[in-house]
Amino acid sequence: MLSKTAEYALRAITCMGNQPGVPASADLLAEQTKVPRRYLTRVLQDLAAAGLVRSRPGPGGGYELNRAATEMTILQVVDSVAPIHRIRQCPLGLKSHTTLCPLHAELDRAYAATEAAFANVTIQEVLDSSAGLLPLCTPKETVTA
Repeated sequence: MLSKTAEYALRAITCMGNQPGVPASADLLAEQTKVPRRYLTRVLQDLAAAGLVRSRPGPGGGYELNRAATEMTILQVVDSVAPIHRIRQCPLGLKSHTTLCPLHAELDRAYAATEAAFANVTIQEVLDSSAGLLPLCTPKETVTA
C-alpha cells in the first residue's frame, strides 16, 4: 500500500530520529537505510521542503530532523513524499456514479483507516517499539567474548 518513496522516507526519518542532533550525510544515510543514494537525495529534498528535515552544509554537516521525533507522525512523513490518495469520486469517471460504488467506498474506508493509524503513531513511538530488534541505522554491534 505504501510507495517505495514513502518507505524510503520513513527509513531516513527513523534513522535521523535514532541519532537526534547529529547531522548525517546523504552517503551515510543511504548506506544505513539501504536506499540508493540518488533516490534518497530526492526524498531528502522533499522532506526538507515539507519542513521535516533540514540540511547543514559544510564539514560536519548533513541532514537531521527539523523537529523532535515525538512531534512527527508516520502520516506527516508519508504525506510529504507520497500522500495517500483518498477516493472522492468514481475513479472510472462514470457519470452514473454520483456516489462511490461499494468497491470504491470500501477501498476509501481502508485508506481512511490507514491515514488514521499513521496519524496516531509518532516517529518516536516507532523508535521506542523496536522490541529487541535492531532498527536500521543502529551502529554495528560490538561483539564481546
